[in-house]
Amino acid sequence: MRIRLSDHFTYARLIRFTLPSIAMMIFTSIYGVVDGFFVSNFAGKTPFAAVNFIMPFLMIVATVGFMFGTGGSAIVAKTFGEGRADQANQRFSLFVYAALALGAVFAALGIAFIRPIAALLGAQGELLDNSVVYARIILAALPFYVLQLLFQSFFVTAEKPQLGLAVTLSSGLTNMALDALLVILLPQAYKLAGAALATALSQVVGGAIPLVYFARKNDSILRLGKAELDLAALGKACTNGSSEFMSNISMNVVGMLYNMQLLRFAGENGVAAYGVMMYVSMIFSGAFIGYSIGTAPVVSYHYGAGDHAELRGLLRKSLLMTGVFGLCMVAAAQLLAGPLARLFVGYDAGLTALTISGFRVFAIAFPFMGFAIFGSGFFTALNDGLTSALISFLRTMVFQVAAVLLLPLAWGIDGVWVSIVVAEVMAVALTALFFALKQKKYQY
Repeated sequence: MRIRLSDHFTYARLIRFTLPSIAMMIFTSIYGVVDGFFVSNFAGKTPFAAVNFIMPFLMIVATVGFMFGTGGSAIVAKTFGEGRADQANQRFSLFVYAALALGAVFAALGIAFIRPIAALLGAQGELLDNSVVYARIILAALPFYVLQLLFQSFFVTAEKPQLGLAVTLSSGLTNMALDALLVILLPQAYKLAGAALATALSQVVGGAIPLVYFARKNDSILRLGKAELDLAALGKACTNGSSEFMSNISMNVVGMLYNMQLLRFAGENGVAAYGVMMYVSMIFSGAFIGYSIGTAPVVSYHYGAGDHAELRGLLRKSLLMTGVFGLCMVAAAQLLAGPLARLFVGYDAGLTALTISGFRVFAIAFPFMGFAIFGSGFFTALNDGLTSALISFLRTMVFQVAAVLLLPLAWGIDGVWVSIVVAEVMAVALTALFFALKQKKYQY
């Protein structure tokens, strides 16, 4: 039976509806991990470090897709809840076209200026050259990647989360197959470029399929069509999505700071070890992000419909499930730290030991991370972009930046790993404070 945004959500129905989004984000992370596996094991340590060095910048320029996806879907779902379906579709179309245009502009600028940007971030020599090669190929597909990120949210709003998962699987399998073909078979000098091409083509698949689907007649509640320029709606989408925009930008700025600190305390080995942690962390955090994406349109719809009893139930159920998920993730991370480190960097004993010890500390942050991610997404869904943005901004640009800059002064490399834990604990305290202060939005 098809689940609709207007339904009453029990635990079972909530899990059924969000599971495709959770699987979608986990699989997105897994095929990123596979990409890193091929680069590390077949291209070498320096190309692997280059990918992880430049990836934060690439994710920053793609963040416009998250912004219009999360912020725009909150507006569209709320508009449906208010009974204005035609206007909801017009706004959906406007957000898609705006994101596509910005993606094209960012791609052109990124390709032109990536070398001085990478040099400014601290890359030199072979690390700089490899970063530029990888980034330029990825940037060529940026408009499609922006659309892929945007449609991950809108598939849920369209009441088609399973289709969103199918598109993600298609994109991921494309990446994996091309990685195996290009990275393994190409000469050593072209393996990194082959990995970048595999990723770029998979992003084209992930962005083009939903674009064609929504542009044609379909059985969802969303359809691309003509869109009137509505600056107020665009501004509201940007405000709503500013938390996710800020969160992704901040997270990747923090990633750059981590790389700079690790280069200082552990050299390229530190950057490579952090890269492994980021790949695995993407899988665990992907479950939280997927759940947030899956619940957001439901929250927005019932907020628009004025059903506060359902909102209270959604919040209570979500906090409980997030806590259970987080504890399971910590246990899994402790057990898998060794095997995962050896999978990626088993060819270097020192690097493997550094990765295992760092990841076991880093993983303690997972339960706290889940509450902060859901809290930020919940307020975005309530069309309260300011609160959501404050949570995201303070969590990353204040708590994490301060921790990663200060703690290594006292504890060296161990201070880098523990900084994420300290920052996430502070973010949970902040999120709880906002839940208490903003009760009227979902209690009455």
